[in-house]
Amino acid sequence: MDSDNFRLSGAGIWIGVAVGAALGIGIALSRRKRSRWDSAREVTRRISDRSDEFAEVGRNLVDRVRTIYEEGCRAVDDANQLWSRGRKLVGV
Repeated sequence: MDSDNFRLSGAGIWIGVAVGAALGIGIALSRRKRSRWDSAREVTRRISDRSDEFAEVGRNLVDRVRTIYEEGCRAVDDANQLWSRGRKLVGV
């Protein structure tokens, strides 16, 4: 029986070593730095998953820029008219 206990304790040690090595490798792999390519692939995947949302947000931004541009043109036209009227009043 003593030799059986010795064999079982030896097997237990090897099982413990294997489990410890697996945990160590798992922790090391989970904490490793990701390469630039891995990060770029992840960002690209996320963007492609939400492409319809980006299209809608882009459309809204273009509409807002168009509105700002049109309002700016109106403001410039109004300022030009006021400048012309002011010059006429002064007689220049």
